[in-house]
Amino acid sequence: MLLLLRKFSENMYSQTLRLLIATICIFSFIPGFAQDKPGSIQGSVISSDNFPASNVSVVIKNTKLGTATDNDGNFVFARLKAGEYTLVVSLVGYETLEQNVKVENDKISKPVFTLQYSNSQLQTVIVTAGTNKFLVKKSSTVAKMPLANLENPQVYSSVSKELIKEQITTDFSNLVKNATGVYKVSANRGINTDGATYYSLRGFRTEVSMVDGMPTQTNGEIDPVNVEKVEMLRGPSGTLYGGAVTSFGGVFNLITRKPQKNFGGEVAYTTGSFNLNRLTADVYGPINKDKTLLGRVNMAYQNQGSWQDAGFRKSFFVAPALEYHASEKLTINLNAEIYSSEFTTPSAIFLNRSRPFQAHKPEELGFNFKRSYTNNDITMKNPTANLRAQFQYKLSEEWTSQTIVSNNTRESKGYYQYQFVRKATDDTLERNISYQNTMNATFNVQQNFVGDFKIGKLRNRLLVGLDYVNQKLKNDNSPYIVFDFVDALNPNDPNYAKINRIAVDTKIAASTAKGVRNTNSANIYSAYASNVLNITDNLSAMLSLRVDRFEGRGTYDFATDTLVANSRYGQTAFSPKLGLVYQLIKDRVSVFGNYMNGFAYTAPFSSPAPEVSGVLKPQQANQWEAGVKVDLFNGRLNLTASYYDIKVDKLVRDDQVTLNGTTYNIKVQDGTQYSKGYEIELIANPVSGLNLVAGYSHNDSKFVKVQDKNVLGRRPAGAGPADLANLWISYGIPTGKLRGLGAGFGGNYIGDFMTSNSAITGVFTLPSYTLLNATVFYETKGFRLGVKLDNITDELYFAGQGVLAAQMPRAVIANVTVKF
Repeated sequence: MLLLLRKFSENMYSQTLRLLIATICIFSFIPGFAQDKPGSIQGSVISSDNFPASNVSVVIKNTKLGTATDNDGNFVFARLKAGEYTLVVSLVGYETLEQNVKVENDKISKPVFTLQYSNSQLQTVIVTAGTNKFLVKKSSTVAKMPLANLENPQVYSSVSKELIKEQITTDFSNLVKNATGVYKVSANRGINTDGATYYSLRGFRTEVSMVDGMPTQTNGEIDPVNVEKVEMLRGPSGTLYGGAVTSFGGVFNLITRKPQKNFGGEVAYTTGSFNLNRLTADVYGPINKDKTLLGRVNMAYQNQGSWQDAGFRKSFFVAPALEYHASEKLTINLNAEIYSSEFTTPSAIFLNRSRPFQAHKPEELGFNFKRSYTNNDITMKNPTANLRAQFQYKLSEEWTSQTIVSNNTRESKGYYQYQFVRKATDDTLERNISYQNTMNATFNVQQNFVGDFKIGKLRNRLLVGLDYVNQKLKNDNSPYIVFDFVDALNPNDPNYAKINRIAVDTKIAASTAKGVRNTNSANIYSAYASNVLNITDNLSAMLSLRVDRFEGRGTYDFATDTLVANSRYGQTAFSPKLGLVYQLIKDRVSVFGNYMNGFAYTAPFSSPAPEVSGVLKPQQANQWEAGVKVDLFNGRLNLTASYYDIKVDKLVRDDQVTLNGTTYNIKVQDGTQYSKGYEIELIANPVSGLNLVAGYSHNDSKFVKVQDKNVLGRRPAGAGPADLANLWISYGIPTGKLRGLGAGFGGNYIGDFMTSNSAITGVFTLPSYTLLNATVFYETKGFRLGVKLDNITDELYFAGQGVLAAQMPRAVIANVTVKF
């Protein structure tokens, strides 16, 4: 950890330290509140194997007060008079539990219940905690306040840890295949510019850019071992999350695993095709006797070869977490994720961009896609470190303060290689390569105040927040050099095997081209507010607004010892968000509508005309959406269906203006892009043991007015396929001697994808395909065994935007997990 901290700048470290000290001092002097205020009970229910138990009934005996635990196993009874209460906890298939709880004024009682199987019902019915294990629709991060799915006018999807485990997920991109309308556009390349894995969502490219609600990016991959769930917020989300790391299509927010009050854990080993070896561990529990200090550590080591003639990836990940309950009001969370990897650049063939295509589909090229065109000593490394500190203080029964400090650093060290169809015919591939040495850092401080109070008879849930982000980048990269040309149709081309690290280093050293040696930084200052107003018990409105100030400090070029023109600038953006929800059936069926906004900053240009300003405004994306949300049969049936319409304004394009008889080439901001479509998501648990998640999406996206006239009126390549469908069905035997034995089956339908679409080249289409997967498993209290078959039909399919990147063929994965 010390070695990682030394990498942070001295200024960044001192900023963090000063903020932490100031925060602690502020909390130390907060005066106590009057002792005659009501008390509360904030308890939790866990299963016998130490996992949170959701949808468990909790009632206060001899009263009409009752509730159910949320997806984290927590429940709350607020505003209770001082006295002794008896809580009754019940769930079908488990012993009913009773516990006396003492409530004192202005204090929080925190009982913990552990479910035990009912001996009288063990042989007839066993229901796991929570009826629908794939349903994780309650979130405190989507709206930055606790808000039920049916109350939220925004649409979002969540992929649970249970689904990750069942599908034996070792690759993060396989995880998001379970989300409606999400498609992997491009695999990670390891570089700092668009180097992470990109996905399409609602017609726009996006990436995983948030961890626990804080800006956190990577140049490489993400290990799923520490994932509690992944939230995909749909549509422009600039109001709460800004414009620095968000997309107009939505936001990917990764929620990490948290410390637990009871000791437990597991160790797992996974092996499979192409020399896959993966070892993971998860250990959690209390560190002191009174359970005020909790800890958790997740670790993963993975090494896998390639299905092509060269290539590999190996990685190590560790994520320690601490949770300290300093008092009944103050909770401190400290988290870190340390990731290191070394790999060969995934094989990618860039399509020609300057002439008409001769082939319009991959099979017409006649290439052997098992060829990688690389060598195992040409590698890239992507060390990444994320650090977060969160201070949550209960100011009163109605108000909570949340202070979060985070720092994200990521590096690219190594060789980035790609192939290009550059010449007059498609059979010749140009091999390009560069040595990358880059460092990115993002420092973030966020202060939120969340209130839940009434004005008259109207309930208000108010969020008020301040946000500061500092971004830094440093490049020291070699130039891109053409290593050689390879005949893609000749398996005996002597050039093919000539590429290696020594040969590449020699060519780079001999190049007279200039590399990229620069640095830049930016500060972003934001303030935002969001209020959910309950107009009636069934009707609520969300009103939100953000003001965002971007201050780019400029790009300094080390080679020329100058500041790059127009790189130093400032812009201000306003981002509103409005939403209405009407619950046709309280807590069961709601209809909703929203207006949402996103924005992206745009650098100025040097105007040749004195009367024309070179100052530009931020791009703006505005969405209108309407739909329905359903949650029936105690969470067994969950449905979301919506239609959206997104318009992007203020895209920059080239134009001409004539002033006093002189014509000038300038830039104007009247470009427009449209993206509209509909999505349907179903998560169901029809009978005990049977779970399914399914979705379908259709998107229509096109450029209406843009700088490049060759794509005018066409679908953007980054929009992904227009039609997507996903399905996963699993069944685990809930009773009898075979209890714990189960199987799962499902897959994805991917429609035709115009990976390149231009008037110059024509259209290159990745044909539609269906990808099928299946698993069988056996799970008991102490261990789990699982086997999975991916790509059952051995489908040849591709990813890439203007690129051909063949994906993994049929593969077998086996896993054994020991739990304690």
